[in-house]
This record gives sequence, structure tokens and C-alpha cells, in this order.
Amino acid sequence: MALYVKPLTAEEQKRLENLRHSQADAEVAKRASIVLMSAGRARVHEISAAVGLHPINVRKWIHRFNRMGIEGLYPKRSPGRPRLFDEAQRQAIVRLASTDPEKLGLGFSRWSLQRLRAQLIEQGITPDISAETIRQELIRAGMVFEGRRWVRAES
Repeated sequence: MALYVKPLTAEEQKRLENLRHSQADAEVAKRASIVLMSAGRARVHEISAAVGLHPINVRKWIHRFNRMGIEGLYPKRSPGRPRLFDEAQRQAIVRLASTDPEKLGLGFSRWSLQRLRAQLIEQGITPDISAETIRQELIRAGMVFEGRRWVRAES
């Protein structure tokens, strides 16, 4: 059984034509072309060859248009992975890395990432954190590892 988009209204037809010729977003223009070709009764494999997409993706856009209309042709951007730490935790990581461990009564004079990790967890700043995440947070805060300690980068 062939798959086609639902019948287009005059307004949808006009908007899709405008989107297809739009220079603003090439991906949305390609999706508008898929819908228009399907409305013209082109089959999925013909559309696939014409737009350079796998038939599975052509079917996906036809289904999304049928479900959501033109708005379904726009990308749904994922907000990404949620932040692991809030700003207070970030500041605490930098503050601890900037503190002399001997002044805290610890039995060592230099921080390692593993020692920082253990202290962050012990002090309840974070329930868990990897050494690599600590390194990334310090770099993000403008810190550099210099002479066996983390210091503010000089601009």
C-alpha cells in the first residue's frame, strides 16, 4: 500500500511552496518538497531518490506532516543533557581546588583530581562526581593546571 500525505488545503499548499523555495532552512525546504511531491502522488522511493534521503526518512516526514501539519516539518531541538551541577556547586569546586589542602588539615600539599573528588563528596558538595568532570569544570571556570596546582589562567 502506497503512503501519501493527507490532502492539502490551499493555504498549506501555498505555505509549502514558500518553504520549498526558502533560503532560510535547507532541511525544512527539503521536507516541504517531500510533502509536495507526496501530495502530487509521487511514491516514497521516487521521493527518496529525488531528495537524497533514505525511504525510512521520507516516510517519517510524511507521517509527521499527516500528524502535525506544517509545524511537524520543523526540527524538534533537544535541549540537551541537563546540567549536572548548579552554579553554587561549580563555585565550590573552584574554591576547593584553589584552597591549599594543608590549610584544611589534610595530609597532603597538592590536589589531584582524585583527591578533589574525594573531598567534594566528603564535604557534601556533590553526591558523586568523576575526576574528568572536575577537570572540565575547572577549565570551564578559567583554571589551568600549572606547577602541580590549579590556578586562574592569566589573560
